Amino acid sequence: MRVFGLAGWSGSGKTTLLVRLVRQIADRGIRVSTMKHTHHSFDIDRPGKDSFRHREAGAVEVMITSDVRWALLHELRDETPPDFETLVSHMSPVDLLLIEGFKSYPHDKIEVHRPSLGKPMIWPDDPNIVAVASDVPLEGLALPRFALDDPDAIVHFILTRTGLSS
Repeated sequence: MRVFGLAGWSGSGKTTLLVRLVRQIADRGIRVSTMKHTHHSFDIDRPGKDSFRHREAGAVEVMITSDVRWALLHELRDETPPDFETLVSHMSPVDLLLIEGFKSYPHDKIEVHRPSLGKPMIWPDDPNIVAVASDVPLEGLALPRFALDDPDAIVHFILTRTGLSS
């Protein structure tokens, strides 16, 4: 399974771009999955639902299933959060796993950058950033640069870089 990521500061447009990329990649018949990292606490379950009650009672894992999808919720409780490789190993094999976030992990990624946010670029300190997607041209950039509104070019770059280009 090939792994490729998008990294950038909050508000840079990572999710919007990722959704466009996933749609185009899937439309080409390539099996694609995503994994998103967040620094915030999150919950995909709702208070009062049976699965929520199972977790609140102390279950380490709760699987919710239906005829159209399933989800596995894992509570860390007092466990150390798993490393990147362990998380990836839990994903079902596909052609391409697109990662949103995980800035500090050593996989190839495109930095999504908007100078208007006032945040520094990540690429000078991360050798795993292989290109930048931005809403404006960037002076002194030593990497390929793509316009944020050009997902065709970004998909071509990712598929070529991962060896999935036909």
